[in-house]
Amino acid sequence: MKTNIQTGLLFLAGITLASCGGSNKEDAAKAAAAPQVKEYKVVTLQPRSATLNTDFPASIQGQENIEIRPRIEGYIEKIYVDEGAVVKKGQPLFKINDPQYEQAVRTANAGIKTAEAQVSTAKLAVVKVTPLVKKEIVSKYELESAQYSYDSALASLSQAKAALVNARTNLSYTTVTSPVNGVVGSIPFRLGSLVNSSTTDPLTTVSSIGNVYAYFALNEKLLLEFTKDSTGTTFSQKIAKLPKVSLLLADGSLYKEQGRIETVNGLINTATGSANIRARFSNPQGIIRSGSSTTVRFPNAVKDAILIPQSATYELQDKRFAVVIDKDGKTKTVAITVMENTPGNYYIVQSGLKAGDQVALEGVATLQDGTQIKANVQQPDAVYADLK
Repeated sequence: MKTNIQTGLLFLAGITLASCGGSNKEDAAKAAAAPQVKEYKVVTLQPRSATLNTDFPASIQGQENIEIRPRIEGYIEKIYVDEGAVVKKGQPLFKINDPQYEQAVRTANAGIKTAEAQVSTAKLAVVKVTPLVKKEIVSKYELESAQYSYDSALASLSQAKAALVNARTNLSYTTVTSPVNGVVGSIPFRLGSLVNSSTTDPLTTVSSIGNVYAYFALNEKLLLEFTKDSTGTTFSQKIAKLPKVSLLLADGSLYKEQGRIETVNGLINTATGSANIRARFSNPQGIIRSGSSTTVRFPNAVKDAILIPQSATYELQDKRFAVVIDKDGKTKTVAITVMENTPGNYYIVQSGLKAGDQVALEGVATLQDGTQIKANVQQPDAVYADLK
């Protein structure tokens, strides 16, 4: 009897163990089938300050681009400079050979000597007649006539001197000099070319590049944004308060001298919806040449803005999206709008996100709504380390 009882107990124990083993296997299978919660880097958004840089293609013009044209007709006898040479104001550029102007100077000098002789003769006549009139030997008419001859001789002398000045001026035109400090442009003429004041092409162009102008276009929307935030009551005062702009050279390097916006065209181009802007840059070393293509960088400081890394967003059908993590650790895709001009690798969020939102920093294009994730919270200072 005792043996039967023991056998029954062992049988029940075996059933119990078998039942427990089956339960553990089911739990393991369920655990394996359950989706794994992946870890994603996230950051909590807070208002930040930044400087927006908007780049505009620009063309460079010298402060003065002066066409050098001859004032007289003649053959080019000498060319003193080469294309691209840096010249000073008053430095000779060309020599025009026309001997008639040298002859005119010699003729004018001879005319002065003739006029001086006539003045001396007329003066002697006045001196001679004056005592005779006082003694009433001759009439006053003789004295008046002599005086008139003397005055006429003086006038002739003045005219001769004026002719000499004019002849010397014309002679000076045979040497063409630079009117400003600058750089010589192309020279289309060669020695022996016949030129005159009505020649279609100028002898050359001298560009004054001590200061240069950068011309670029600003669309109406950005122009309103920049001027609206500037202080000042009049438009000219607002322009004066605009921040300094930078210049990116053709090789992508940043020009060390900053410039200032001086003028804004009063008319909006109806075809492009933009206004022409002129900024002036100092060019003491002559690095920038007239006609260069560069980029003007316009800064705009923003305060207490919501910034999100560009890598934390994705674009779909002309809309931009970010992924927000709720308090339960689940994802939600939200549409956002951002400013056109962005500071480096970040977007300025205008709508769709607010301070305190926690957003995913990676894999946002593949995360579906309602996905449970494990948040790996990143320090904001590390996320925005390269923000200026």
